Amino acid sequence: MTEPDAPRAVAAPTLTDGEWHRLHPLTPLFRGGLFLVVVAGIVIANLRDRLVFLFLPWFDDDIDRDIREFESGGDPVDFIIANNLYLVAGLALLGILAVLIGLFYLSWRFHTFRITGDDVEVRSGVLFRTHRRAPLDRVQGVNLTRPMLARLVGMAKLEVVGAGLDANVKLEYLSTGNAEAVRADILRLASGSRQARAERVDPGIVSRRAAAASVVSAGITGLIEGAEEPVSEPESVVHIPVGRLIASRLLSSSTLWLVAITVAIVVGSIAGTPWVLFTLIPALLGFGAYWVRTITRSLRYSIAPTPSGVRITFGLFTTITEILPPGRVHAIEVQQSLLWRPFGWWAITVNRLSGRGLSDGTTDQFTTVLPVGTRSDVERVLRLLLLDLPEAEWPLVFEHGLLGPREADPYTNTPRRARLLRLLSWRRNGFQLSPDVLLMRRGAIWRTLAVFPLARLQSIGLEQGPLDRALRVASVRAHTIAGRVSGRLGIIDRDAALELFGTAEAAVIHAAARDHTHRWAQGEASDPEGGAGMDPRTDPLEVPR
Repeated sequence: MTEPDAPRAVAAPTLTDGEWHRLHPLTPLFRGGLFLVVVAGIVIANLRDRLVFLFLPWFDDDIDRDIREFESGGDPVDFIIANNLYLVAGLALLGILAVLIGLFYLSWRFHTFRITGDDVEVRSGVLFRTHRRAPLDRVQGVNLTRPMLARLVGMAKLEVVGAGLDANVKLEYLSTGNAEAVRADILRLASGSRQARAERVDPGIVSRRAAAASVVSAGITGLIEGAEEPVSEPESVVHIPVGRLIASRLLSSSTLWLVAITVAIVVGSIAGTPWVLFTLIPALLGFGAYWVRTITRSLRYSIAPTPSGVRITFGLFTTITEILPPGRVHAIEVQQSLLWRPFGWWAITVNRLSGRGLSDGTTDQFTTVLPVGTRSDVERVLRLLLLDLPEAEWPLVFEHGLLGPREADPYTNTPRRARLLRLLSWRRNGFQLSPDVLLMRRGAIWRTLAVFPLARLQSIGLEQGPLDRALRVASVRAHTIAGRVSGRLGIIDRDAALELFGTAEAAVIHAAARDHTHRWAQGEASDPEGGAGMDPRTDPLEVPR
């Protein structure tokens, strides 16, 4: 009587039971499908004229002449027809197809993964085996990507973000429902929550053969149904209108570069080289493709708090969902260009461990947590990323940091004697150290505010050149993991920089000692809603300020 319930026993919860499991049966097709597309493209390109001649014989007489010239050189299709080798050719095609299916099956058969209480492991390869392992205590997050074609059959891929260079472990592909559940389990295990989950069925009832059969059945069902299963997503705290997103990309530095290039091309053509005008078309096409790519990548944007961290989703064709657990963000930068200032728009980027190699071109898309937003949007996002910042310190971020300087400015700015080195921004160029964060304010034309949580600040350095020594100023550098957020602030009074150097040491030690945001689900057992794991201010070990 329990036979009909057996397939449900291998649903997502059992994928983190410490046993080896296989990926979605269609995984080899999507991973090796590019090779088949290339081969098919080459074949179609070589037979293009023949196909046109067969299906559109009246299209062009020149095609007939080209076909005859090609046939005189020895066409394999004509050889098959002339020698009546239809059966041999059909068997050869079936043999090639069988070999491809066999290779795909072996690839799927030998590609397994398991998730234990300590590691995420992936084994792959038939002749040359690879075994990758990501310790859960080093996991920085789990990204979920749904490419457009994979979404049509209800598939997604997971990327477990490690703490080192090229340390990520990928699970591609799983069904969308399984991927969501596995990601939640990995995050819960990585956070230190080792809650025992009740088994819905006896593990001995379901054999490995039944488990594999249910996985294959689920894959075939997803292929037939086609559409991606609905994914439950929390309500986003920020909604970006499409018009604002498009306008923000047009009012960017790339537009200024396009205008400058266009002016240079027009001036060059007027000066006596008209052929330079032809270079304007590739420039317009290149910038147009860049704008379309950046706009489509930022569509469907949402950001919301979850018990596992801040959930960020973006992408129109390829949808990417990542989780930024509290305590994994090492630096935050809020920036505003001169073209955005009349509209009050800002963007937010972060420094975080991505686990990707330096040659990976997809790293930058994981650093932007707010493509464009108003001040209220910025405040909502920052309050998600800076959970432990007290209410009394928020004016340092908004009133004095983003919009300053104002009266009674608490920031330590560039001294008047060195204002020629920061002619436009010397009143804005400064820092402020609080018990929780180090704030660096820069720029008058392109305004930026960098926020460095002290609990994750690695070190602080001072730099001074010959001109700096003559003016008694120095440069301060906050060291974090590499990223787009710069930790350098120049032309600061030397004595103020030395005081910061000494004060920050004690502040960093104190902040790191009472920080528990890296254990983001530690309070999950006591709070069924998961709220305690999201707010480190409720930690009983917090030292009163």
